Amino acid sequence: MSTPFLLEVSGLTKSFGPLKAVNNASFCIRQGQVVGLIGANGAGKTTAMRMLATLETPDSGQILINGINAVDYPEQVRPLIGWMPDYFFPYKNTSVREYLDFFARAYGITRERLLDAVDEVVDFTELDGLQDQMINKLSKGQTQRLCLARTLISDAQFLILDEPAAGLDPKARIEFKNLVHLLKSRGKTLLISSHILSELGEMCDSLLFMDAGAIVHDGGMEDLLHRKTESGYVFEIRTAGDNTAPLEEWLALHQGWDVRSVQQHGVVASFSSCEPEAVAAELRQLCKDLPVIDFHRSERRLEEAFVDILIRRDQETPLTPEPPTSPVL
Repeated sequence: MSTPFLLEVSGLTKSFGPLKAVNNASFCIRQGQVVGLIGANGAGKTTAMRMLATLETPDSGQILINGINAVDYPEQVRPLIGWMPDYFFPYKNTSVREYLDFFARAYGITRERLLDAVDEVVDFTELDGLQDQMINKLSKGQTQRLCLARTLISDAQFLILDEPAAGLDPKARIEFKNLVHLLKSRGKTLLISSHILSELGEMCDSLLFMDAGAIVHDGGMEDLLHRKTESGYVFEIRTAGDNTAPLEEWLALHQGWDVRSVQQHGVVASFSSCEPEAVAAELRQLCKDLPVIDFHRSERRLEEAFVDILIRRDQETPLTPEPPTSPVL
């Protein structure tokens, strides 16, 4: 029976000596999704990705790629996977064209298809004018595009990209984001790790947060970016002029509103409902009574959302009591 998930991970665990790098991680990725993997250094991101790419064997747990058990049958899922490591060592005395030709042959691409396959990834990653350049002479951005081209040459449907934008200048980052959008439009499924959280927010449909080897968030960005209380969303509201007193008074008199802070030109307030109809009714009445010039849900950066989740996790984790010390005789 077909499944809507290209990737299904359950109970994934990997230790290196006393260090538990990945701790009982479970998550799923749908076909055609772009998913961001976020975590501090040492959180377990690279180890998790290497297991998904069949480069590490988990101690326990299951990885299904297109319904195939990747732990038991890695050779069957490898043609489905494109792996881009966070760093690779350029070969000496090898041109861009020669490098891609080598990997195309390593992937078993037939002679009849070989030239077209290399031409397609060269064109897609905009390496046309660099085909004769020695790869150890490329810039950081050019090197990253070459590594992506190597990842794409087998036409894999599941792409695992480890820190692909690390060290890129602003122009190269924009180019990379454009490539991600193009890959998604072609039906590819992507898992991308990055420390540049704001850029993941622009590229990804969903996010996974890792901390100490565990998945601490798995879901969309809507609730992460839009600040929310226990009962409703938080809004930023501005009216014409610098005097916020009429707006504060209006909010105090209308049930469901709670002023959280008063800023120089507006008010931050929460409303007791997330229902669009209820919010729309309040906004209509507010606009009728006051000269509203701005009304939008308050947003926060992904970095703030990530830190908030870690703080909440620390608060919810019970402390292990220390064993009693023996009395000194």
